[in-house]
Amino acid sequence: MFTSKIIGGAGDMVNAKPADYKENLYLAVNGAWQEKAEIPSDKPRTGGFMDLDEGVEKALMKEFHEFANDEGKINDDLMLQAVKLYRLTNNVEHLNKFHHQPILKDIQKINDITSLQEFSNKLAELSKAGFPLPIDISIDADMKDTSKNVVYIGGAGLILPDKTYYAEGNKSGEQLLKKFAEVATRLLSMIGYNLDDAKKIVAKALKFDKLLVPIVKGSEEWADYTKIYNPMPFDEYITKSDVLDLKSQVTEQINDTPNKVIITEPRYLDNLNKIINEDTFEDIKAWMMVNFLTGNASSLDEEFRQAIGEYNLALSGAKELQNRTKFAYHKAAGIFSQVVGVYYGKKYFGEDAKNDVRSMIKKMISIYEQRISANTWLSEDTKKKAIVKLDKIEVKVGYPDKIDDIYSKISINENDSLYDNLREIKKIFIQDSLDQYHKPVDRTKWLMPGHMVNACYDPSRNDITFPAAILQAPFYSLKQTSSENFGGIGAVIAHEISHAFDNNGAQFDEFGNMNNWWTDEDYSKFKDLTQSMIDEFDGIPYAGGKVNGKLVVSENVADVGGLRCALEAAKTEDDYDVKKFFINWARVWRLKATQEFNELLLSTDVHAPGPLRANVQAQNMDEFYDAFDVTDDDGMWLDEDKRVNIW
Repeated sequence: MFTSKIIGGAGDMVNAKPADYKENLYLAVNGAWQEKAEIPSDKPRTGGFMDLDEGVEKALMKEFHEFANDEGKINDDLMLQAVKLYRLTNNVEHLNKFHHQPILKDIQKINDITSLQEFSNKLAELSKAGFPLPIDISIDADMKDTSKNVVYIGGAGLILPDKTYYAEGNKSGEQLLKKFAEVATRLLSMIGYNLDDAKKIVAKALKFDKLLVPIVKGSEEWADYTKIYNPMPFDEYITKSDVLDLKSQVTEQINDTPNKVIITEPRYLDNLNKIINEDTFEDIKAWMMVNFLTGNASSLDEEFRQAIGEYNLALSGAKELQNRTKFAYHKAAGIFSQVVGVYYGKKYFGEDAKNDVRSMIKKMISIYEQRISANTWLSEDTKKKAIVKLDKIEVKVGYPDKIDDIYSKISINENDSLYDNLREIKKIFIQDSLDQYHKPVDRTKWLMPGHMVNACYDPSRNDITFPAAILQAPFYSLKQTSSENFGGIGAVIAHEISHAFDNNGAQFDEFGNMNNWWTDEDYSKFKDLTQSMIDEFDGIPYAGGKVNGKLVVSENVADVGGLRCALEAAKTEDDYDVKKFFINWARVWRLKATQEFNELLLSTDVHAPGPLRANVQAQNMDEFYDAFDVTDDDGMWLDEDKRVNIW
């Protein structure tokens, strides 16, 4: 790991004061903000992305409120259903009439399973109804032939967010498990269990959870995306359990017999008999019940939402739960995400901005092509294939032209309970996913809705998506200079393009198929460069913890490639201002978060903390040193041979 002068104090950035650009770019730009910024009481963090998210939230909540009081203002039936769900979720008096009754019939379905054989026989039924299972299926594109959908086999998730929370001596993990047990016990008592029985059920659930810890993947392993692709002949897969009818679980859900399935966690499958057997059956039932109850408690009445909220607050560090109205908005906007996203995009995202952003993307791809052509460590053969992949990238800006058909299948009954409405919706989404097995992959599908403040690259579709909500200041504005825009949205655009050539994306071709298009020598050099990026970040102190270089490598490769290409694009403009470029780059990564949330991010997030993204990636750019006259006596100095540049 390299040692940078500014890194030692990075963990103190939460409460740090302004600094000079030479000493700490992030604090020079954000220090005054950092001192004064207050984290909203119902959120675990605030800053660049979150500020925009709050703006979107405020605007749409106002509109949902108006629509709920006057349906005549709604001219779209899909949006009407979203508003009905919002209104139902916000109707506390109505929900109190149902209290916990709606969930009892589903809890009883778990209770009624009296033997492992019966559990085996009901696997498909339980899966289609959305119950948590120790092994289950999903449908997605075949990573080696992305024109077709295939069956993926997945294992159970842990109660806590990641394996790191279970490590010996992790006090946060111990406290969270204790809090979870307390809340789960209370929830069971709220639906009618006596306290002793509730405690026993939770103890059994935690016993099964503990059994999973050494077997499941952790966040670092999941970050190595291509490792989820482990094809296995179906005839072989169905022999992997001594007690479960794995064949029927698949065939009854897809109404077909596949030739192969994709195993996402080989270690989990190898240990299947160890975790699912007669000795663990009662623990599995308890684990299912506790997970199902805690996962659905907020869909009952307000008392239940407040109860499960205590655990969620302990996990995030937020001071209080969202109020009921905000919860209702997020529930509706989450389920009807594409509907709400299209509405937001059409109303708040103009054609001028859309065309300008498309122009920036086109320019960024052109810059990328130039840089690949001029690359000194790639062979001509690999360069040509990389440029082909660039040219084939599908660009999605703002919001989709067409809303997915699935939303027309949802009808909200405001006379029924919230729980029953949401359970029916979940079944619709599960069935729709299963139906995809017999359909070709839909390459027009958007991974993010228009009102989400984010952006993404999909390696299996070779597409980049920029929702309308991120296309505003400080990321982008027609009022900002070109250098500011390139330091904001330009770097984000190039970041997503760079994902096509990060340690994961580089293993997919122009059609999104996992396919080695590199020469062996070129790929060996690329692996050395990505290792340098791992080393650059690994072990950096932050917020009382340390960065895991392997967990964040793909995003860091995208960051350094994105920043480099955005900088090159900014140079082509008449009003190029390198200082404004780096200042806006640092501004978009401003972040203030609770200690609990910082710990969660360090354990599970594939992105490095925002302040480190701002500083370390700037240190990798030679232009930064010239712009701010940084010397080896300054905190931001990084020796030239330690600077990492890949694209």
